[in-house]
Amino acid sequence: MKWFRTWRVRTWRLGGSGHPGRAVTVLLLAAGAAASMTACQAGPGEPQQVESPPSTVPVTRGGQATSDPAVTAPPASTAAPLSADAQAQLDQELIAAAKANNVALVGELIGRGGNVNAKDAIQDSAFLYAGAEGFNEVLQLTLAAGADVASTNRYGGTALIPASEHGHVETVRILLAAGVPVNHVNNLGWTAMQEAILLNSGGPRQQDVVRQLLDAGGDPTIRDPQGRTALENADRLGFAEIAALIRRH
Repeated sequence: MKWFRTWRVRTWRLGGSGHPGRAVTVLLLAAGAAASMTACQAGPGEPQQVESPPSTVPVTRGGQATSDPAVTAPPASTAAPLSADAQAQLDQELIAAAKANNVALVGELIGRGGNVNAKDAIQDSAFLYAGAEGFNEVLQLTLAAGADVASTNRYGGTALIPASEHGHVETVRILLAAGVPVNHVNNLGWTAMQEAILLNSGGPRQQDVVRQLLDAGGDPTIRDPQGRTALENADRLGFAEIAALIRRH
């Protein structure tokens, strides 16, 4: 569903004939089918003021986008364009803040114009690193700032692949809801599902990840460089619960 916003400002003057009255300005906001109204009063000759509602970062819960007032989107930068060197410095500061999981600083740097898709010397961006490490608040900020969900790391993998490997259940849910390709194959020849099986213990978190990947359209028949499917690898490693999940699917 596409949401749209329409702003209308109307002014009424209260009071009877011959009375100076008071001007009342009403701001109407329509967002989809919902509307909110903000009003302020000003006396004769005083400026009229209207406040806009704050924006929030979309937060996914259970695959559904919601609005969480605890995670507020950084304001758009209104500063003059930076030089190439200054922009590069700002972007590197943003990546460092993301790697430190410093949510407040990440928000500030994005607000100053930091590029969430810029990469460092080892091909990490703020978005890719937050996804790989399960830094979900930072991840949400980068997504709200226009992260490229198809971007890849130094291994040619999306953020979803290491998130699946590490068993970051909620991170996987966020990335799938954001549209990260579920069947992308990295330079090692592995999908997110293959890494979730091959590089972890097959425990409850890995089972949850594999279930999410299957539900999102993950293809368990894609073979690794040794020619094995995800099911064959699960059987070979003794991950009976994951093998059962794939068979049922």
